[in-house]
Amino acid sequence: MSIKKSYLLDMDGVLVRGNQPIPGAQQFIERLLAANARFAILTNNPMHTPRDLQHRLANMGLQVPSDRLFTSAMATAQFLHSQMPNGSAFAIGESGLTQALHDVGYILTDHDPDYVVLGETENYNFERISRAVRLVAAGARFIATNPDPSGPSEKGIVPACGAMAALIESATSIKPYFVGKPNPLMMRSALRFLGVHSEEAVMVGDRMDTDMVAGVESGLETILVLTGVTTESEVTRFPYRPTRILPSVAEIEVE
Repeated sequence: MSIKKSYLLDMDGVLVRGNQPIPGAQQFIERLLAANARFAILTNNPMHTPRDLQHRLANMGLQVPSDRLFTSAMATAQFLHSQMPNGSAFAIGESGLTQALHDVGYILTDHDPDYVVLGETENYNFERISRAVRLVAAGARFIATNPDPSGPSEKGIVPACGAMAALIESATSIKPYFVGKPNPLMMRSALRFLGVHSEEAVMVGDRMDTDMVAGVESGLETILVLTGVTTESEVTRFPYRPTRILPSVAEIEVE
């Protein structure tokens, strides 16, 4: 089956599952590269820089150029740059977030910042969370990279950005603006990253509640693959449908 030549690909559940590549994922990437197809691999996880993420994927057996990786941290930095160029932020997160903010010219400070930017980290610090609460209460604009409430770890489920954002919101009564999926803003940022229009792209994902709804709301064709969260029987529960449902990315042909 033939589909368009620009692709936005979710990572977890589409190309990898945990620390293992999904069968056929590397061959699919090789077909994309051989066809000179434009594609970006999207992740709501803001912790890693593209080069770090490239290394992690290589350790799993997936060879992906770093310039094909696009994170919620990068989308957040682009959004802040569009709203207030050369601004300042108090950021809670790892190098993926801080590097993205530096790359767009942002200053990181805890002194009267324009924004409080919440990402994800394996070491949430109560003192820094308390500082974020005080800064948001004092008027700093509250931005969060992604709404995911939890994520996986080797020890089991761990709180993620959405859960920590809820803590700050509860303490301040101020809601954050989430940039990552399912916000169509992340999709439009990725399309600009690729230099393509929505009519030229297709979203490939494994979740109806993030990937598919973001693709539908952004005007993209959508492919749901059944290697992740959503099962085929669950699709009918949603008021929107993917354009296609396939067993995995191994079934996607590249022209």
